[in-house]
Amino acid sequence: MDHLSVRKNLLGHVRRVVVKLGSSVVTTENGLDRKMIRNLADDIHEMRKTGKEFIIVSSGAIAAGVRRLGLKEGARTIPQKQAAASIGQSRLMSAYDEAFGRYGIRVGQLLLTRDDLTHRQRYLNARNTLMTLLSWGVVPIINENDTVVVEEIKLGDNDNLSALVAVLASADLLITLTDIEGLMDCDPRVNSDACLIPVVENITPELKSLAGGTSSGVGRGGMSSKIEAASKAQMSGVPMIITKGKVEGAIAKTLSGEVCGTLIMPAKEKISARKSWIRYNLRPEGALRVDSGAAKALTHGGKSLLPIGIIDVEGSFDDGAAVDVIDQNDDKIAVGLVNYSSEEMKRIVGRQTAEIDWVLGYRRYDEAIHADNLVVL
Repeated sequence: MDHLSVRKNLLGHVRRVVVKLGSSVVTTENGLDRKMIRNLADDIHEMRKTGKEFIIVSSGAIAAGVRRLGLKEGARTIPQKQAAASIGQSRLMSAYDEAFGRYGIRVGQLLLTRDDLTHRQRYLNARNTLMTLLSWGVVPIINENDTVVVEEIKLGDNDNLSALVAVLASADLLITLTDIEGLMDCDPRVNSDACLIPVVENITPELKSLAGGTSSGVGRGGMSSKIEAASKAQMSGVPMIITKGKVEGAIAKTLSGEVCGTLIMPAKEKISARKSWIRYNLRPEGALRVDSGAAKALTHGGKSLLPIGIIDVEGSFDDGAAVDVIDQNDDKIAVGLVNYSSEEMKRIVGRQTAEIDWVLGYRRYDEAIHADNLVVL
């Protein structure tokens, strides 16, 4: 099947769409690009008539604030960025509210940090809010909460956030609107012969090497961050299209199956939403080193990790924490949620399951990490 047929077949089943807009798309050198935002609203209004739902992940708050304040050197420090975001975010929402309000479409604001997507209950609360807004016919406008975010709770960039939101919302498609046509076979800024890559089946090291830094100078994400986001979406079963944003009818053209941008196909065997949350939302607090037998059982057998296969414990963590699983060559082979704390683990390393009672005086679980809470990398 040729790539046009593949694209049209996939897009024919799309209902819920996450649209990510970079700073270079929603802003100009004079501030917010309100014309572009109105064009986006026009596009989405028409597409909603076909029964599709839309969630927008929009950058631009800091850039809009910087332009509004007239900061010629930009916002450099974290307090400056937070202050600029506080001014720019209200202007950003006002622009979306005005653009969609012409059609009687309501918009709702969600500002998220890593903490909101790391803690399971807050993650589910965010999902419930999102699902309620969609059920009311509201278009959610999501951004990282730049007014309060610090390095410890930063998601990094809105490419990453959009992939996490696509998984959170069980979206059928993630569209990333940027300032270039899509993923190219070489850097178009230095090579005029660069050609668009229309379809990507697998994200390989060679593909990652094609991704450069941000070209606009007003956003945090570049093509490399889009490839990282695509990896998250792909493994969770969400296809992603990277395409040029400042094109009239960009959303409609993309959803019609025209060759607009690069389509990154979903994995043939996706991981569950819970395992996606474990793999991409949590920061490991330690590591368990396993022997060759356990490594093989995990990577090829889909088994749980038992204490007998563990040979060392690294870091300090409580039960329920996320930890890396590494083999004897220091390669990371899995990540999962532990059933015992690091202190308990150190006492039962290499022990048979039946010995846990004798060593600890109790046995909450047979496994160090249950297969349901383990993601093989």
